[in-house]
Amino acid sequence: MKNVHDIEIEIKGTEWETILDDTFKKKVKDMRIDGFRKGKCPKNVYLQKFGVESLFMDAVDAAASKAYASAINDNNLVPVCEPKMDVKEIDKDHVKFVFTIITKPEVKLGKYKDLGVKKDAVKVTKKEIEEEVARLASRFADIVVKENGKVEEGNTAVIDFEGYVDGEKLDGGSGANYPLEIGSHTFIPGFEEGVVGMEVGETKTLNLTFPEEYTKELSGKDVKFDVTVREIKERVLPELNEDFYADLGFENIKTEEEFNKEIKKVIEERKNEEAKNKYVDEVLEAAAKNMKVELNEEIIDDEVHRMLNQFGQQLQMQGISLDQYLQFTGATHEDMHKQMAPEAEKRVKYRYLIEAVADEEKIEISDEDAQAEAENMAAEYGVDKTEFLTHFGGLEVVKYDMRMRKALEILGEEK
Repeated sequence: MKNVHDIEIEIKGTEWETILDDTFKKKVKDMRIDGFRKGKCPKNVYLQKFGVESLFMDAVDAAASKAYASAINDNNLVPVCEPKMDVKEIDKDHVKFVFTIITKPEVKLGKYKDLGVKKDAVKVTKKEIEEEVARLASRFADIVVKENGKVEEGNTAVIDFEGYVDGEKLDGGSGANYPLEIGSHTFIPGFEEGVVGMEVGETKTLNLTFPEEYTKELSGKDVKFDVTVREIKERVLPELNEDFYADLGFENIKTEEEFNKEIKKVIEERKNEEAKNKYVDEVLEAAAKNMKVELNEEIIDDEVHRMLNQFGQQLQMQGISLDQYLQFTGATHEDMHKQMAPEAEKRVKYRYLIEAVADEEKIEISDEDAQAEAENMAAEYGVDKTEFLTHFGGLEVVKYDMRMRKALEILGEEK
């Protein structure tokens, strides 16, 4: 492919000698050799004992970054993913690297305007307003102990449970005073359904089967749960009055009719945003079909790794690591990679498409506009501009972000 560049870089002479010498000094610093104090062994003695080859691995690490910088700078290359590096030759006099560097592939932009895509009309129904009001009311519901009755949908059953597989206690399959919200689908299928209808103090045995898509060890296996209901809690919805409206931020609303009108506006805004996003996505999909670009497998792999890192960070915010998630789901890194690859390919194509539109439309961002944007974004995050630019990646990244957004606006213009 035209965007794959094999670049050979040689480091030799005094430059290589200096790297080897620096490597020796670092290695010998913590070494104890008979007849010499720690870190005081002369270089000639070291080389006689271990050979110059013992320095090569660390010396290559030290030289690689400089050689790579030379490879991209001397050839005016802008890599789009991690390079491959091979040490072609190495001895006491020189080292020769070969870097395989992948740059942005050629993008041939096709038709991206007047593509026949129509934006969905937005309409808010009475049922949607009622459902939104119910959802908001549920957020402010009081959770109270249910004095009488049985477990129902929407209740929280405080339970003790113990799981058994093949007559043995299930590792991690027990709990005491566990608050199970009926309808949350926290447990395997059939568990919540089995708890519905139980009374406080009642004990029941649930004979269930783990789903096929569960962990490999338990997939499809029969499991028995002994469940005891300790307490039942229910949600008591608030009364729809001025206090409730004020809690939601509607200070001037007095009546339910006025409240419903405001809720309708909120839903309209949300649905308009959803319709716009759907429209832009459909335009991108249509324009991408008209674009010609050949993507290297390495570029897609690099995007998958970026997505996996983002997913891992999201899991960390929920108090779980990626490895734990994989253990729970029974998936592997390879499974995740294969699952994310189509989305990664789409993301890369869309990114190249938007960049091509920005080029075609000759979108330029001035330093002044970028500085002003940085000021605004820094204010939103509550930090000064210098700190924001440091974390964001600098003014050029702000410019790129603004340029892409302007190109997206052009793509999102309705015809």
